Amino acid sequence: MATNSTLEAEARRAMLLSSLERDGKIQLERAAAELGVSSMTVRRDLDELASEGLLRRVRGGAVSALGPRPFSERRAVQFRAKTVIAAKALALIPASGAIALDASTTAGTIGSKLGGRAGLTVATNSHENFVAVRRSPGIAAVLIGGEAEEKTDSFVGLIACRAAESMLYQRFFASASAVDSTHGTSEVSLPESQVKRAFAGAARETVLCIDSSKLGQQSVALGFSLHEIAIMVTDLDPRDSRLGKYRDLVELR
Repeated sequence: MATNSTLEAEARRAMLLSSLERDGKIQLERAAAELGVSSMTVRRDLDELASEGLLRRVRGGAVSALGPRPFSERRAVQFRAKTVIAAKALALIPASGAIALDASTTAGTIGSKLGGRAGLTVATNSHENFVAVRRSPGIAAVLIGGEAEEKTDSFVGLIACRAAESMLYQRFFASASAVDSTHGTSEVSLPESQVKRAFAGAARETVLCIDSSKLGQQSVALGFSLHEIAIMVTDLDPRDSRLGKYRDLVELR
């Protein structure tokens, strides 16, 4: 019986992790209803997964564990939200000139949908995003090189920052590991934050593209204050109550 119980627990935890990978968060009561178990059981499962570093416990459930992750692992997280964000962000892409995309998979989703914008130059510090942009005919893709950050598959460091600053951008489209109304955005590491700030310093406007699972969260390295961001694009309706704390600080889309 103990073996069956253990197997059942492992199966539940695998389902919880699958849900987290798909949605970017786990809501305790909803997960309990879907699994047909008590909220206390799910709470124990989440505590166990958190102790293994597989997620981070928050009030009412759990969110993805903060920390650097390879591009391939981040690509599938909150995929639907990224698609919604990309559709909104495309309306903000200029017809000509240059834009910058950071190394996020959210920016990569935007970059993969730039077809028909011949005459646009797109710079990014992500090889994956560079490849995605190159698939759009007529667009000039620029890869910002530098020191390879193996944990995030991005280019960072002094060379990357200098290269990012060598162009002028109409807009810089960036995501973040987390955002809260007090400190603004935050990143998994200082090098990631530094190269984003280099892009932003050469851009007329910075557009934050961030999914709702990251709202009210904090990571490690400070990024941008909300006053430094021109527009915040999320997967939510701008009138959603979850955006209430941000409404007077930044334009919402």
